[in-house]
Amino acid sequence: MSTAVISDIHANAEALKRVLEDIERRGIERIICLGDIVGYGPDPLECVDLVRERCTWALMGNHDFGVLYEPTNFNPPAESSAYWSRDQFDAEPDEALRRTRYEFLGQMRVRVLERQPGMEFDLLAVHGSPRRPVNEYVFPQDVDQAPEKLESIFERFDNLCICGHTHQPGVFTDEPDFYPPSELGEQPRYRFSAEEKALINVGSVGQPRDEDPRASYAILHPDEVEFCRVEYDIDVTANRIKAIEQLHDWLGERLYLGK
Repeated sequence: MSTAVISDIHANAEALKRVLEDIERRGIERIICLGDIVGYGPDPLECVDLVRERCTWALMGNHDFGVLYEPTNFNPPAESSAYWSRDQFDAEPDEALRRTRYEFLGQMRVRVLERQPGMEFDLLAVHGSPRRPVNEYVFPQDVDQAPEKLESIFERFDNLCICGHTHQPGVFTDEPDFYPPSELGEQPRYRFSAEEKALINVGSVGQPRDEDPRASYAILHPDEVEFCRVEYDIDVTANRIKAIEQLHDWLGERLYLGK
C-alpha cells in the first residue's frame, strides 16, 4: 500500500484539486498532509475542507499556527495573509462549520511517528525539522554551509523522516548530501536503505520554490519515495490573489516563477 504525501498547500485550491485528481488517478487511497494548509493564497477555507475530508491526518505548519494563534516572525506579506485568512474563518456564517474548521486546525499534531503499510522502518513526519517540527528550515545548501546542523537533525530520528516547509523537494542523506528530484532519474525515485538515514522533503503543492512552478508532492512506497509534479492553471490562483487587497501581488506573481 502506498501513501501520498502533500505539504505546503498555502490556500491554493486550484493546485490542490489537480494534485488530488492525480493521486486518485494513480489509485492511491491514503493521503497525509505535512502542514501549511493556509497562508499566502486565496482559498484557505476550501483547502482546509479538502484536507480534512481527504487526508488521514494533517500536521500543523507555521502558517496554520499563525492563523490559529499568532503569526510570529512573519514578513509583512505573510503576516497580512495570516490575518486575512483568520478573518475568512471568522466570517463563516455557519457556526457549526466555523467551529469544525477551527477544531480541525487546533487538533493537528506537530509530529507523527508511525510505521507505514508494508514499510520496514518507522517514519517520522514533521513540517519543519525533527529538532523544531513547526518552523525550522532545512535547506539544500545546509549540506555545505551547516553540516553540524544536519548532524544534529539526523540524530533525532532513526531511519526515515519526511518534511516540507522549504518548498524544495529532494532527499537529504546522512553523508551528508542532498539529491533534488532532477538527479534521481526521469521518473524521480529514491530507494530506502537500512544502512542510511534519509530526510525527505516532499516539496510544495501550492507555492513551489525550486524554479519549477508545477505543484509538487510525493508518494511513499514500501521501499522507496517517488516525486511527482502536476500542472495546474496558475492564472486562476494568481488572479484571485491580485483581486484581494490584503494579499500582496507578489504572492501571485511568484507562482509563475516557482520561487
